[in-house]
Amino acid sequence: MAGSLDLDRRRLLRGAATAAGLSLLPLSLGGCLTARASLGGDPFTLGVASGEPLADGFVLWTRLAPRPLLADGGMPDAPVSVNWSVAEDAAMRRVVASGRAMASPEAGHSVHVEVAGLKPDREYWYRFEAGGGASPVGRARTTPVAGAPVDRLRVCFTSCQKYEAGFYAGYRHLVEEDPDLILFLGDYIYEGDPGSRQSVRLHQNPEPMDIGGYRIRYATYKTDPLLQAAHAAAAWMVIWDDHEVVNDYGADSDESGDPVAFLRRRAAAYQAYFEHMPLRRRSLPVGPDMQLYRTLDWGGLSQFQLVDNRQYRQPTPCPAPGASSKLIPDCDARRDPSRSLLGQRQEAWLLDTLASSRARWNLLTQQTLFGPMNLRDPADMSQVRYSNDGWDGAPATRDRITARWAEAGTANPLVLGGDVHAFAAASVENGVGGPVVASEFVGGSITSLGMDMAVADRIKGLNPRMDLFDTSRRGYTRIDLTPARAEIAFRALDDARDLASPISTLKAWVVEDGRAGALPA
Repeated sequence: MAGSLDLDRRRLLRGAATAAGLSLLPLSLGGCLTARASLGGDPFTLGVASGEPLADGFVLWTRLAPRPLLADGGMPDAPVSVNWSVAEDAAMRRVVASGRAMASPEAGHSVHVEVAGLKPDREYWYRFEAGGGASPVGRARTTPVAGAPVDRLRVCFTSCQKYEAGFYAGYRHLVEEDPDLILFLGDYIYEGDPGSRQSVRLHQNPEPMDIGGYRIRYATYKTDPLLQAAHAAAAWMVIWDDHEVVNDYGADSDESGDPVAFLRRRAAAYQAYFEHMPLRRRSLPVGPDMQLYRTLDWGGLSQFQLVDNRQYRQPTPCPAPGASSKLIPDCDARRDPSRSLLGQRQEAWLLDTLASSRARWNLLTQQTLFGPMNLRDPADMSQVRYSNDGWDGAPATRDRITARWAEAGTANPLVLGGDVHAFAAASVENGVGGPVVASEFVGGSITSLGMDMAVADRIKGLNPRMDLFDTSRRGYTRIDLTPARAEIAFRALDDARDLASPISTLKAWVVEDGRAGALPA
């Protein structure tokens, strides 16, 4: 089996590398359609986006799809020339950068333009032209130069936006917050068949297994006008969790038990993810592999360390025949110091990054709850269990991170998370019973439903480090950073099933510079 798996993986890598090369061929490729050639409808049905900001630029994204719910987007089987421009004003009169990109069928006719040469720490506007028409205008901001003093940064973050579970009213309010940066922490799509519980709308295709299916699933989400507006409002930084591929997958396996078929599926899912996100070319997937971990610096004020705890994790410890692999009993394998949720290479990168950061605030940007959780077997509340789907499946990884914060004097670490469809706030200790070294904030889900609040209350009662664990409401988190403090507000909708739902602050905290732990605002 191992030899067959390795051979199949190598074939996947070669095939994907060929497709990647085709998608980046120059515009002189024969048969390329001009930007003025009719495409039989509006090619910008999926909107525009920006991401990955630097001091001199950012990534601009769109995907041409006049018929978005077709696997090929209704596009011809030929490359299409796309014009792009960046301006200093929303009316696009003072253009400061422009050019042409190629949208190829091998890349789903997606476009990723890496703009450079702009001024630091200022707003810009952008748009695309193709098919004889123009896209909506989007806005992005360059970062301050490395180490520069920064007075204030506003960031909003969220996760888990199941299309069927609710409407995207949260994004209307998020746009009104006027953030400088938006973080999305995983589960951008959900992969299941149409028809989940309490659906307010349905997925438009069966569970995706190949690139065509994943393209339709992303298009279903991206045709939502409120999600499009949030992408157009500010630059995004994204990481994934499990549903971008399949529920609860880890490393090279899922619950199907067929690693070869899973790697084929993961390769398709990763390609579709790249095609639909404003990512740099360095994240271009090669078969079932795609590097997503990276940092973002905002002058000398903050550094975001974005990590991937899905792709490189080790197999489930303590497997029990016939039992759930998500809630596991304790065992030596779980506590093995060599276990890493991040994989050895990514973990080494992160520890080096934490030691070298000179930012005033350091935000570990990851998918789920970070600190240890005291859980119970639902069938027998006397039996302690651990969630293998997160950091408790490899607690030595977490211990090395908290120890590095303390040893290196990493300034003001905060942990941001998603995944659990809850608003959660908790302290983070350096080792069990050790001193508090950080605070973590799980920023709510945009729509995905949470567990029953009675169960959530029991979990909170078992975990005194938690200040809040509210699974009843949906929304996002707003963070205002200054040199002196971080202000964190959980922004919760009254009802995500109501497109016009109002929003309010569920709870807010302050973290002061140089003082670990959050205080009520």
